[in-house]
Amino acid sequence: MNKSIIKTLTLACLCIAGASCSMKEGTRQNTCQRYQYPCILDISVTPEHGMKRVGCFTDAGSWMGFTIPQKDKWINGFCGPFSIDNRVWFAQSAVSVNIDGAEFQPDSISYFPGEVYMSAKSEYGSMEQRMVFASANTALVNIKNNSGEEFSVSGKGWNKDITLKKSNNIITASHPNGETVQITFPQDFDVICNDSNYTATNNSKNTYVAISFYASENELVSGEQKAISLLNNPEPSIKKNNDRWEGYLSKVLRTDMKHEYNRVAVKSVVTLISNWRTHREGLLHDGVIPSHAVNYFIGFWAWDSWRFSAALARFEPELAKNNIRAMFDYQLPDGMIIDCIYTDPAENNARDSKPPLVCWAVDEILKFNKDTAFVKEMYPQLLSYYKWWFNKRDHNKNGMCEFGCTDGTLEAAGWESGMDNAIRFDNCKMLKNANDAWSFDQESVDLNAYLAYECKLLRKFADITGYEFDGPDYSDKVAGYFFNDKMGFFYDRKLPDGKFVQEAACEGYTPFWTRIASQEQMDKALVLLTDTAKFSTYIPFPTAAADNPKCSPNGYWRGPIWLDQTYQAIKGLRNYGYGELADKYTMQVFDRCEGLTGTSPIHENYGTHTGECLQAPHFSWSASHLLMLYEDFGKK
Repeated sequence: MNKSIIKTLTLACLCIAGASCSMKEGTRQNTCQRYQYPCILDISVTPEHGMKRVGCFTDAGSWMGFTIPQKDKWINGFCGPFSIDNRVWFAQSAVSVNIDGAEFQPDSISYFPGEVYMSAKSEYGSMEQRMVFASANTALVNIKNNSGEEFSVSGKGWNKDITLKKSNNIITASHPNGETVQITFPQDFDVICNDSNYTATNNSKNTYVAISFYASENELVSGEQKAISLLNNPEPSIKKNNDRWEGYLSKVLRTDMKHEYNRVAVKSVVTLISNWRTHREGLLHDGVIPSHAVNYFIGFWAWDSWRFSAALARFEPELAKNNIRAMFDYQLPDGMIIDCIYTDPAENNARDSKPPLVCWAVDEILKFNKDTAFVKEMYPQLLSYYKWWFNKRDHNKNGMCEFGCTDGTLEAAGWESGMDNAIRFDNCKMLKNANDAWSFDQESVDLNAYLAYECKLLRKFADITGYEFDGPDYSDKVAGYFFNDKMGFFYDRKLPDGKFVQEAACEGYTPFWTRIASQEQMDKALVLLTDTAKFSTYIPFPTAAADNPKCSPNGYWRGPIWLDQTYQAIKGLRNYGYGELADKYTMQVFDRCEGLTGTSPIHENYGTHTGECLQAPHFSWSASHLLMLYEDFGKK
């Protein structure tokens, strides 16, 4: 590994200059790609009481996460586990390593893709710890004792609601919410426990401890023996973890990109996988949440899921498919896909849907994996959802649909657009279509461009599967209907008079991404797209034209950068022959979004004129589109 590269990437972390691809003592395999990306994210947090918003190390779909302790608040063990669903810290550190009489100081720490590492030194010598996830339930900690002294393991800062008990060499930490953590030690540890803590002692030079997390008694019963077996033979699980991560990176990384841009791609993969959650309770399939770091994003959203699956198709296709299945598990009899779903179905939101992009996601799975069986499996449900839009969201039955809701509220209709507070909806009213169906009094260009694209793909899928496409098709009318030739851009139109809503904004990028616009329309729109006062800003392609008096630099959908919209604009330029311009704008995103090539997490949105990080960190949506921007870079 190039040590000069590592030195420039340390920032808030201390990084090691190399690491073994296996956790087996003494082995070194410098070909492992994960170790070329140290400190991929800074997750150094020593948890304090009440802390619920935090980015973690988590993997394999687990519902638990860990952080690395802060240097100035050092605990000699990985912090956690943290319950991602219930936002509960079981301990500051459930597995903390010590030597009697020693005071450990941090030496080096790093978060590699799929692995965290820490070492600390004392007057007796150093201790190294690594953690990987062997499964969704269990994380495996490797402890390397370089001191020659006997060491002990105990918990630090247990949650006051936790109850501890010991059975053989297993410590069980139970929380009243029904979640349980088990810490399993090999038989050569001497383990004692009381009501407040445990102590496990050992003098091995190299050993393992398993930390398991269970959401129910059934999970615990089936998982206990698996943890014991894991400790008896850890190497196959470690190899499986390494092979999985090497597979991810091999499928994604390009050999012709500079290291900083490769880091963006790797960080995007890490972000998506860290937001993977296994099926649990009301979530009937595995899927990806928007952000594990923020409590209100612990569920699956419809158009978020379509975006995540499109990106995951490249390197984790089974998760991509299950992510789609999870949303369709709750498809309503009339074809509607509801907004979002949670572990507790009572919290699901069926007041609205979300923009239709699912056929695009299925097509990406088909493109990268040739999975015609999945297309055939999904086709009837996809077609039903497509038809639902025209049945429930076309107020005047002219073939041009509107965003809306089931309850007649402006709030839910805004949610259905995905652009909750967008400027274009400032003067909207609601129109009743049926008892369970309402529309904005406004036909939206992005919605109809998406539907035109879905229609094209459904016809393609019908040819593949042998099913019949019998849905409405207004694809050839959308571009002409929504393009304002005088203004040279695409706009929504009001009902009933058809007047253009002349608020130039990101919805106008969509026809270029879906390729329904003409070359002439793109050439005219290029005037606005390259205007530095409007869309060609410091970070390009904001959610509203920058010179609009209503534009707000921190206004959620009223001006900031959302990378899905930036991606669609850049991809649109590429679609119509402006490849060099697309590359220029891609570099502006990679170079100017705060912390993107460093150790900062990928955020929900960014400052248009500054590149500053806004809203939720560790955001899957942004990661998905960064990965696609990376993939497209340099293509004509």
